[in-house]
Amino acid sequence: MKTHLFTLALILFSAYSFAQTSLYENPKFEEYAKTHETIAILPFNTSITLRPKDMKSMAPGQLEKMEQDEGISVQNGMYSWFLKRDKKGTSTVTFQDPITCNAKLKKFGVTSENFEEYTPDELADILGVDAIIMGTFETNKPMSEAANLALNLLVGFGGATNKAVLNMNLYDADEGLLLANYNKSVSGALGSSTDQLINILMKKASRRISYTD
Repeated sequence: MKTHLFTLALILFSAYSFAQTSLYENPKFEEYAKTHETIAILPFNTSITLRPKDMKSMAPGQLEKMEQDEGISVQNGMYSWFLKRDKKGTSTVTFQDPITCNAKLKKFGVTSENFEEYTPDELADILGVDAIIMGTFETNKPMSEAANLALNLLVGFGGATNKAVLNMNLYDADEGLLLANYNKSVSGALGSSTDQLINILMKKASRRISYTD
């Protein structure tokens, strides 16, 4: 039986950072994972906490737009990482591309404002997948290029995030059962882009959670 490593983790690590990590894996994870063929990664619900003096430079709705951009950046970064693993033949599942995922969510009226009104199994049904990855991301400065550039233009600074917390969940589609949860909080020099952080952390986290065919 061949074992392929599948990551449930994300973001933010460096050689000079301090991190706290917690991982939960359902005892029946492998049993459910064997039935999964397609997984969707949803935009992460992102919260950016800026300094009070920086908030004064924000027009109504600008912070919310940055948070949405950051959430989609996390989604895209994770999808890209899994595509690379798939090309190397190290994945037993396929991942729905973010464009298709987000278009389906929009078609059914699922937005960042009403997202919490849907259960995991309802979201999986809308997307037509066997499992979904979703979660939250909290930071004191955005990592995505678009959001970071917008912040730099507004308040006069950019660069690496100093603090961030990622909370990621994997749910089975049929029962909406939580199969795994990965929570990581980090502080320090965390790199310069979402993609870089995802690549660093997923290489480490892929040793923790596995899919078995």
